[in-house]
Amino acid sequence: MQAFIIRRLLAVIPTLLFTSVIVFASIRLIPGDVVDLMLAQNDISTGTDRAVIEAALGLDKPIYEQYFIWVANALQGDFGYSLWQNTPVAEQLAVTLPITFELGFLALIVALTVAIPIGIYSAMKQDTPGDYITRSFSLLMLAIPSFWLGTLVMVFPSVWWRWAPPLQYTPFFEDPLGNLAHMLVPAVLLGLSLSAVTMRMTRTMMLEVLRQDYIRTARAKGLHENLIIFRHALRNCLIPVVTLIGLQAPLLIGGAVILEQIFVVPGMGLMLLEAVFQRDYPVVTGVFLIVGVSILLINLMVDLTYGFLDPKVRH
Repeated sequence: MQAFIIRRLLAVIPTLLFTSVIVFASIRLIPGDVVDLMLAQNDISTGTDRAVIEAALGLDKPIYEQYFIWVANALQGDFGYSLWQNTPVAEQLAVTLPITFELGFLALIVALTVAIPIGIYSAMKQDTPGDYITRSFSLLMLAIPSFWLGTLVMVFPSVWWRWAPPLQYTPFFEDPLGNLAHMLVPAVLLGLSLSAVTMRMTRTMMLEVLRQDYIRTARAKGLHENLIIFRHALRNCLIPVVTLIGLQAPLLIGGAVILEQIFVVPGMGLMLLEAVFQRDYPVVTGVFLIVGVSILLINLMVDLTYGFLDPKVRH
């Protein structure tokens, strides 16, 4: 198992390096740069002032030199300073990152709590009214974007019942109940959206496993159906489901960015949108690098889970 973990950790290094190159270059490919915005804001158009601003921001160097400087600083935990606010990006991430991760974690709990039990139930009750209802629900969640549901939740309850979700964020350690009250609605909406595909995958794999010979043998021995499902069938059907959960990690973070905007959650989403509009390169690259590292770690955990669920994967 140790060799398996080491191989997976070594595979993360080149992926992370490639991710850093894409992150650093992509924001600079957007038309218009931060110097243009600063000159327009101050109604300045002279080449001399542009050169002064570029030198002050460190943008007068070749892009490859800027990249190596950024990587060297990032390895030390220094993601630079915001070009507009002149505050350390690491400090901004330290404030917003836990909020976004909390929303994503709650959404993942909702998704798994809904998807796996309903997927198992749908497989056990194949072609019954309950199966049709759960499959229709999953198709509905696939068809409806989470941000559209979020907009409806923000608008219609306030019109019909004079109620609106809480919009005042409270840190978890200051008021856990107030924090959960604010985060619950966006987490449920995001979790329901992510649960649809996982629900259908769980049902499909459970149906396939239930048709295997060893399941028929277990039934022939007289084992209770619940024991067959949860001890013998569930573990074998979860490997593709775990793969799907790992693939949904980018969607989890991307969906959180939009819902943070709708429900006024002060996470990385709001900070990222403002930074993109302002071409604040250090903030954008810092956010995307952290997101990339998080996705790599999630996929590493998925690989390690394979080894736990199926010992053959370790070899």
